[in-house]
Amino acid sequence: MRCCVCLFQQSLRCSPSKMAAGESNSRSSCLNLSASGPLGNAPPSNSAHSSPASNGGAVGAAAGMNRSAGNANPRSGPESGGGAESAVRSTPIAQNPPRQSVAQSGAASGAASNMTATPSSSSSSSSSSTASSSVDASAAVSSLPSSPASVLVYREPVYNWQATKSTVKERFAFLFNNEVLSDVHFLVGKGMGVQRIPAHRFLYSDEVQIGPETVMTTLYTAKKYAVPALEAHCVEFLKKNLRADNAFMLLTQARLFDEPQLASLCLENIDKNTADALAAEGFTDVDLDTLMAVLERDTLGVREVRLFGAAVRWAEAEAQRQQLQPTPENKRRVLGKALSLIRFPLMTIEEFAAGPAQSGILTDREVVSLFLHFTVNPKPHVEFIDRPRCCLRGKECSIIRFSQVESRWGYSGTSDRIRFSVNRRIFVVGFGLYGSIHGPTDYQVNIQIIHTDSNTVLGQNDTGFSCDGTASTFRVMFKEPVEILPSVNYIACATLKGPDSHYGTKGMRKVTHEAPATGTKTCFTFCYAAGNNNGTSVEDGQIPEVIFYT
Repeated sequence: MRCCVCLFQQSLRCSPSKMAAGESNSRSSCLNLSASGPLGNAPPSNSAHSSPASNGGAVGAAAGMNRSAGNANPRSGPESGGGAESAVRSTPIAQNPPRQSVAQSGAASGAASNMTATPSSSSSSSSSSTASSSVDASAAVSSLPSSPASVLVYREPVYNWQATKSTVKERFAFLFNNEVLSDVHFLVGKGMGVQRIPAHRFLYSDEVQIGPETVMTTLYTAKKYAVPALEAHCVEFLKKNLRADNAFMLLTQARLFDEPQLASLCLENIDKNTADALAAEGFTDVDLDTLMAVLERDTLGVREVRLFGAAVRWAEAEAQRQQLQPTPENKRRVLGKALSLIRFPLMTIEEFAAGPAQSGILTDREVVSLFLHFTVNPKPHVEFIDRPRCCLRGKECSIIRFSQVESRWGYSGTSDRIRFSVNRRIFVVGFGLYGSIHGPTDYQVNIQIIHTDSNTVLGQNDTGFSCDGTASTFRVMFKEPVEILPSVNYIACATLKGPDSHYGTKGMRKVTHEAPATGTKTCFTFCYAAGNNNGTSVEDGQIPEVIFYT
């Protein structure tokens, strides 16, 4: 390996404006020892190693640089026993042979040179040849004073190469796949076809070309070698190519490489496209921690029974990875704590009976407690989360349509209903209902939102609520948000079973909610719902509160 430091120093110190007069126009030497300086002294050399000559003597010897795989010793100086260095094994270059000169002020003695065309293969052989030729050189110039030898390096591809490159980009382009200043080599191929490729341990430019096949390995490399600019390019590429079908795969990689911003974008994409993301092939390849990170979110936009089905698919794949039979017991085992993140109480009794209850994954005790939760009031405690998921971000809003509360509103199995419309798109997540006038009581209730023109039930929930006997409203939530479009008529419906309750009066036909932060206004318009509605109207009745997100 050549001495990259010497090459770099010479190329930096030399420029066309500093070349000695009398040199060839096509290729000037970086070193000039042929002319005397002031008072007969030799001019200072811009070589890596130089020393002034005495007035009465002559000094001069040229040495080539070994370009073999071994390490050449470019200087002998005092270590070689004094005297001028005149012979170092080298590969001569026909276009630019080494030059020698002697000072003009005294009698000059020629130093015999022992040049060899065969490159040295190791630093030890180079050193031994240098030492042997130094003995001959010392005998030939024994009358000359001792001085360190100057190292001359002449190679056409290396000579002053930076002077012709005006930008850093051009210099890096020159170094690409070049032996110059190379500090590492790659051996590619086998046998006679092996190639030795020079490289440098730095980035050649800031131009990045990233593709889907290389982005993850590039991101890994950027992380490993702490190149934040390259890391940012990779993350930006992943953001632009994030889709529902690769969101789980990228989420796994983002967590692995500690990229919280990318992980957050993946989770947001899964929230908005939960069904498509769960159906993608890459979903079953995620690790357990990533699965749990998704299942614990309140913002997934899919029914709980589909989440359970996806979790079962993942468990089957994980059992196979662990070389286990896909039995219900092994599925429960590999799911671990992820099973408790499935919100079984949010399913309908029909969904639960047709799927999870027959899967064998739940214990008999869990199945019984969940059936009791679906069918009796007051509902018994279950070990699973019953908090509704809401695929919405932002702050919850609500409006109250009555100005006053009165007592005694009865129930006989007939639904309370009121028709409404809004001026902008919203998502209704629940109603606020009045409770008992007789103190703390439990109610059983069914709530619905019906599209008026098609009479289609858009959302419903069979549930219950407990009241404390006050005139406050009590929240009853849908299992999933119900999308409400502007200027479309809907019917809010609530069927209660329980004792007489409070009711609202002095109702308002129009109620406007204004967002404090943005000033955005959401205007509700209420109308009478035709048919049997248990007496509820715009002026009086139940369903005083609508809870929604914008």
